[in-house]
Amino acid sequence: MAVIASSPQEAFELLLAGNRRFVAGVPEHPNQDAARRAEIAPEQSPFGVLFGCSDSRLAAEIIFDRGLGDLFVVRTAGHVTGAEVLGSIEYGVEVLDCPLVAVLGHDACGAVAAACAALDEGTAPGGYVRDVVEHVTPSVLAARAAGRVDAGEILDEHIRQTVDLLLDRSRVLAERVQEGKAAVVGLCYRLADGSARAVAARGVATAGRC
Repeated sequence: MAVIASSPQEAFELLLAGNRRFVAGVPEHPNQDAARRAEIAPEQSPFGVLFGCSDSRLAAEIIFDRGLGDLFVVRTAGHVTGAEVLGSIEYGVEVLDCPLVAVLGHDACGAVAAACAALDEGTAPGGYVRDVVEHVTPSVLAARAAGRVDAGEILDEHIRQTVDLLLDRSRVLAERVQEGKAAVVGLCYRLADGSARAVAARGVATAGRC
């Protein structure tokens, strides 16, 4: 069954409602059958772009209780942003007309921990993992400059920085948000209980969730 979100706010509420079902242990597993597979074979029309960390415990369709064709998912370690990520998100927003972009981080993030260790101990990883850490480092520095030194506070800052970065670098996304056609939210996922908490929002009301 097609999921239609008439506004960014409605798309945001759909996402949160699915997470509440997942946390409560009463998922509906919508749009995961053969009929849905056949329905969307000709084309897709997801209601949201999910840009999250690649961590194996953050399977988007599971933790938000959604199914085939509901979410356009982009994932990188530490949800770090590059040209390919921005292009993928713009495709979801401009071509697929998604009214919502959700940035999904999580507690105990290895990329954030590695960035903290690199700053504190001077132990940067090798290979392209170093590039991931370097992308996260500005968020750690910004958090510490604001007096936020707790791991959770640093993570929240990294999510907020990612939301701001998407809007700063993507004119397509910024214009859509300004016109009220899209919204960008930052969510922090708690591994222990499965809940997703809003820490940043541009273009939707969070009703005190941030």
